[in-house]
Amino acid sequence: MNNLNRHTTYQRQDHVGIFTITNPPQNYLTDPEFIHPDFLLEVASDSSIKALIIKGAGRHFSAGADRNLLFSMSSSNCLEDQIERGKILLSHIEMLDIPVIAMIRGACFGGGLEIALACHIRICSENSMFAFPETGLGLIPGLGGTQRLSRLISKAGAIEMILGAGLIDAEKARQLRLVDHMVSAKDIESFTFDLIRQMTENRTAHVVRYAMRAINNSCCLNVDTAMKEETKLFCMLAKEEAKRQQLEGKQ
Repeated sequence: MNNLNRHTTYQRQDHVGIFTITNPPQNYLTDPEFIHPDFLLEVASDSSIKALIIKGAGRHFSAGADRNLLFSMSSSNCLEDQIERGKILLSHIEMLDIPVIAMIRGACFGGGLEIALACHIRICSENSMFAFPETGLGLIPGLGGTQRLSRLISKAGAIEMILGAGLIDAEKARQLRLVDHMVSAKDIESFTFDLIRQMTENRTAHVVRYAMRAINNSCCLNVDTAMKEETKLFCMLAKEEAKRQQLEGKQ
């Protein structure tokens, strides 16, 4: 199945799937749905895949949408449909039951930042820059960025960043908790894979997926329901582990 946008590639390395935005040098997005949701879910459902990485080719993550393409879509009345499909894709990324890491170098602007915000963990290099420039163009973020940023760094921080439309460097992004880790550009890839190994090595696919499912439930279920689901997942894993130990005892 080839359900990738023509400016996105997919490869796997051991237990990690890697999506790369490939429209250098700025890696502009030509379509908000940069991965077809069916392909994303197909990849994520592979029990041998324990984590995903989203990154940009070359020096930048993504500088967001191509303005000329964006305005041409608005004049042809297809923009709303494109935006809605992009939002559905990002919601799928946000709710996957394996960890999704944004590996950010260079520019992470507009729609590129909205992709990063949908990921579970954001790792950036020291030369990264972040911005929502849309209000300076007479627009606002349209792929859920207003909501995700407000939840992540506070409502006040989101107001200042979105209306201010200014650049934020990597250190400021770390202070705001916009990113989770900041490392040198030469170390970002090894750091990312080391982090994935720490989270997934010697853990079964079920442990990884059930933990992620329980954590994701905190975003979409009320506390009581999320707690009950956590108990169910815990008990399912306990039964599986008991069976495994019983089988090993018979060998």
